[in-house]
Amino acid sequence: MRQVEVSRNTFETQISVSINLDGTGVSKLSTGIPFFDHMLDQIARHGLIDLDIQAKGDLEIDAHHTVEDIGITLGQAFAKAVGDKKGLYRYGHAYVPLDEALSRVVVDLSGRPGMIFNIEFTREKIGTFDTELVREFFQGFVNHAAVTLHIDNLRGVNAHHQCESVFKAFGLALRAAVELNARIADRMPSTKGVL
Repeated sequence: MRQVEVSRNTFETQISVSINLDGTGVSKLSTGIPFFDHMLDQIARHGLIDLDIQAKGDLEIDAHHTVEDIGITLGQAFAKAVGDKKGLYRYGHAYVPLDEALSRVVVDLSGRPGMIFNIEFTREKIGTFDTELVREFFQGFVNHAAVTLHIDNLRGVNAHHQCESVFKAFGLALRAAVELNARIADRMPSTKGVL
């Protein structure tokens, strides 16, 4: 099973992440940020990825360090879990609607960090959660998972719907990319022979 555990401890945050790419979508989340826990649960449930994320951060300042560092730590765990990427589909994409909102996420387990992020949130906050932190989370993940990620919210009026449709689509896209392709068995899904 592709299961790993990674910890990251700084003066600002203490984070542990356990990930199982061959899970059933079970999550155990404690970040101190309830809305963010709800979004991380979307990745687990829709990606069929078991996630255990425990975080303590300097939330008395704001949620920035915690959200970004969870993205970093999850990216590190994901990179270890996929291993050498032999036999994987490599690419994944998903469109997800949530009422009036529609989002598209496309991922390539390319070995090269790159992100295009197109979300114009209709509000700056969802409850107490700053919507600008969504980008920080995904940038941290991309940089440390070494993936190419395109995120587009194609339409939406309700910021909660916009955000949730993105996280659901991200989970589904990851699921497609990490699936094992029996047709290529242990071959590398790249003309370079390495990712």
